[in-house]
Amino acid sequence: MALLYRFLLEATAQQTDKPGGILGTLYMLLPFVLIIGVMYFVSIRPQKKREKQLKAQLEKMKPGDKVMSIGGIVGRVANISDDEVTIYSGVANTMLTFKKSAISTVVSQSSESEE
Repeated sequence: MALLYRFLLEATAQQTDKPGGILGTLYMLLPFVLIIGVMYFVSIRPQKKREKQLKAQLEKMKPGDKVMSIGGIVGRVANISDDEVTIYSGVANTMLTFKKSAISTVVSQSSESEE
């Protein structure tokens, strides 16, 4: 029994003296790489896709389109300048001016008539 115990101690001592090498380092980094990969495909990639789609909608926006601001104000586009959009909203057709970056949703007249 003592011989077996001594043999096991020597085997573990030899294993701890050797460095893990590059393979051990790769196995240690693998979970971190997988987590970063999953985070990219679950959160970052879809967000960039939505941003690209919104940018395309803002470029195609024209007077008469229905828009919603990031604050929840809904109205129709009256005028578009460089980086500002003027909309009219409400029963009294109140004119409001927003930056283009403050528009969160654009519904064009053609897609609205299809519904």
